Amino acid sequence: MKLTFIGADHEVTGSCHYLEACGKHILVDYGMEQGTNVFENAPLPVDEAQIDYVLLTHAHIDHSGMLPLLYAKGFRGQILTTEATADLCSIMLRDCAHIQMQEAEWKNRKAKRSSDAETVEPPYTMEDADGTIKRIVPCHYNKAVDLCDNIQIRFTDIGHLLGSASIEVWIKENGVTKKIVFSGDIGNYNQPLIKNPARTLSADYVVMESTYGDRLHTAERPDYVRELAQIINETFAKGGNVVIPSFAVGRTQEMLYFLRTIKEQRLIKDFPDFKVFVDSPLAVEATGIFQKNIYECFDEEAMELVKKGINPLTFRGLNLSITSDESKAINFDDDPKVILSASGMCEAGRIRHHLKHNLWRPECTVLFVGYQAMGTLGRSLIEGAEEVKLFGEQIQVRARITTLAGLSGHADKNGLLEWLKGFEQKPEHVFIVHGEDNVCQNFTACLQEEYGYKAYAPYSGTRFDLLTNVCEYEAEPIALTRKAKTSTDVFSRLLAAGQRLLMVIHKNEGVCNKDLAKFMSQINSLCDKWER
Repeated sequence: MKLTFIGADHEVTGSCHYLEACGKHILVDYGMEQGTNVFENAPLPVDEAQIDYVLLTHAHIDHSGMLPLLYAKGFRGQILTTEATADLCSIMLRDCAHIQMQEAEWKNRKAKRSSDAETVEPPYTMEDADGTIKRIVPCHYNKAVDLCDNIQIRFTDIGHLLGSASIEVWIKENGVTKKIVFSGDIGNYNQPLIKNPARTLSADYVVMESTYGDRLHTAERPDYVRELAQIINETFAKGGNVVIPSFAVGRTQEMLYFLRTIKEQRLIKDFPDFKVFVDSPLAVEATGIFQKNIYECFDEEAMELVKKGINPLTFRGLNLSITSDESKAINFDDDPKVILSASGMCEAGRIRHHLKHNLWRPECTVLFVGYQAMGTLGRSLIEGAEEVKLFGEQIQVRARITTLAGLSGHADKNGLLEWLKGFEQKPEHVFIVHGEDNVCQNFTACLQEEYGYKAYAPYSGTRFDLLTNVCEYEAEPIALTRKAKTSTDVFSRLLAAGQRLLMVIHKNEGVCNKDLAKFMSQINSLCDKWER
């Protein structure tokens, strides 16, 4: 019964934890790192093909984005998550694979032009994403699921994103039962559309995020509708566009909810029929999934609209851009407009084209409505960059750069404390993850000194024995001096396939000799063909 910390330790992205219990190998999340990474991540303790289960807290790419790579390297177990997360992953993982393949193609074209013979392989392909999606097992909220003998799990709504969940895991070994709770990303309270985080009453161990563990949102819920209307009014009066880099899943739908209200209350008096463009095929598909999951996931305020026959996410003047031609046409429309486009941190996708067309215009506004990780273009703009490079061209930043204060899908320090205090008794240990280095340290110190918790912020590679409540190995931070090269080249995938083949051989021990001989012959024929 051991827990090893792999990703998002003293960092915000790339969440991954490894559980070994009852002879099973289990991952909780397997996310993609985004932005600047400060520390090296430890490798998985076992080969990918040996992983039996993945428990997925939610669909955001920093929690789910490396699952297709896991599949590419031989994983064929089950991925358990909520029904809404399963729906979202079915589009998000394909979209992520598409982006990876596009970027690899672009780099290879560039290499050819510069006489660079080395080609780039994407971390994974669309086939890997499709294979991953087929491994997903949807689960209901609040329903206990028998994962295997002596391990049971349950998903609880954590209010961060449609389908997001904390995960309770009960493990019985050597006659002892321990319960560990993985918070996932804890949602902000009183968000639009989705419900507040639900309490969990008991745990022996808690692994919790700390993204905003060092700051407080505003004391009272801001009037987002009025603030957004003011920004739009000021920008339109100058003849500019409001460009909103927005996460396709979650934040885009919240912004549509606000914009519908602005239209309904006619808060943009000089431009009552202003156009809104959602320029992201993924966001369009995700919006459909939000509407599919209304009854399980929407909060009371949104449900009141639904009961009146009002769709909370659509309105007159809303334009959905699917094709690249439709996307390009937006920037040839001279009318002042609102453009919602992904990605939310400006690292990829169509938003970069809209920034190229609008950043240099002083009459325009770029409005950030979500967290910007270190090292991302979004973070650079918020921190005052005067010039940025887009598509090989230096662009002057003359547009107004601003944020919608307090709008966050993550709980602040008080929200994190509120969730932790929901446990009826203090856990034996609270592990602090998913926060920048100083945030993890400060929040851990706060829990220890002010609230009396046994709190600890592990670095990647730390291993803890849950049965004996002892840290078996305390990893030291290893600074990342260069961008770590992910083993995604074709040869590493070939090695992974070989490891999977060996596992299949072991699993066939005891099969009748006739079938084993046939299997052996097939392997030998393959070896004869490729032996150099």
